Amino acid sequence: MVEKIESIEQFDHLIKNEDSFYLLKHSLTCPISHAAYKEYEKFSSENQVIPTYYLAVQDSRPLSTEIAERFQIKHESPQALLFHNGKPMWNASHWKITNRSLVSASSENL
Repeated sequence: MVEKIESIEQFDHLIKNEDSFYLLKHSLTCPISHAAYKEYEKFSSENQVIPTYYLAVQDSRPLSTEIAERFQIKHESPQALLFHNGKPMWNASHWKITNRSLVSASSENL
């Protein structure tokens, strides 16, 4: 199940307490982001071993900016990131966010 996060504090908690997790930066108004979110949901329902979270860029701009700056990953929306041991191991944006790419990323990076 995909869980929404909204604050830097929630993100910091994930970084400290989850070995691995996915995070999707999602735009509530973009059709490409909607398609990516559907792929992300599919991945989440079929691969429940890796926790999946998302943030809505319009609701959580400070968090989205913090992630981009802290890890020096250019902000894009939609953007999926795979974290492991507190570090980003993989990221993809736009049409590259598919169930298949998410499966591949976790098998290649964890």
